[in-house]
Amino acid sequence: MSFFSFGQSAQIDIVLNDAETRKKAEHKTEDGKKDQYFLFYDGDTVSGKVNVTLKNPGKRLEHQGIKIEFIGKIELYYDRGNNYEFVSLVKDLAQPGELTQSRTFDFEFTNVEKPYEAYTGQNVKLRMFPELNSSIKMEVGIEDCLHIEFEYNKSKYHLKDVIVGKIYFLLVRIKIRHMEINIIKRETTGTGTNVYHENDTIAKYEIMDGAPVRGESIPIRLFLAGYEITPTMRDINKKYSVRYYLNLVLIDEEERRYFKQQEITLWRRGDVVRKSMSRQAAIASQRFECSSSDEKALAHAQDKEQ
Repeated sequence: MSFFSFGQSAQIDIVLNDAETRKKAEHKTEDGKKDQYFLFYDGDTVSGKVNVTLKNPGKRLEHQGIKIEFIGKIELYYDRGNNYEFVSLVKDLAQPGELTQSRTFDFEFTNVEKPYEAYTGQNVKLRMFPELNSSIKMEVGIEDCLHIEFEYNKSKYHLKDVIVGKIYFLLVRIKIRHMEINIIKRETTGTGTNVYHENDTIAKYEIMDGAPVRGESIPIRLFLAGYEITPTMRDINKKYSVRYYLNLVLIDEEERRYFKQQEITLWRRGDVVRKSMSRQAAIASQRFECSSSDEKALAHAQDKEQ
């Protein structure tokens, strides 16, 4: 995993404290193969270290804070754009600032409850993992006409945060007149065939006025504090959701519009635990699988027999 920056980057690794002794279980992956996952039981503590290794020693890495999250997520294959988080625990590792050398940060999620088992099926996947607030980086364009690369420093922001990023033009063969970033709020209500979506443009931020050239890089710095926004809400009581998107818009001299949309997660500073179910859950590090209490008892009985 790479940390976003303009002149410095970092390799980030998550290492469990008990990785060498933790039992593993075989679990089917999405492509049908089987792999070994760390096995966690209900109530187990998940702790470890986050190693941030600077790739260019001597250069400083500016960051907007470093956090690690404990995520429990349900993904439906027919609805890839919507993931359902049934738990999200957050730990702050570092306040906004800069790194001048490689660092190691300790983390611990204590006595984590796990109401569900990890599962990979034909149409659905449930997984639990720790996640760093990684950058968003994409390449978009039109074949032989336009090719741009854009990057945002994070995928998750608090309501008073600053979105930092850049746009880099790899190929420009159309006459672009204007470029802007929009913050779009999408409210979804209802279920099944009675789903209704309402989009509202919260902000328009101009990042370029005039024609760019190949190799040009345009910085982005968008302050969220001035806008009326709420935290992201997913599947609240199975009645509604509120999601936010960054919409990059380019307009050419013939008023044709080109855009690329990317979802971001907003949260309220001070939130430590966000959950939409009655119990907390999650397991973590690179890859895990959790087991129910009944299976824990069965495993204990088998060990005793041996």
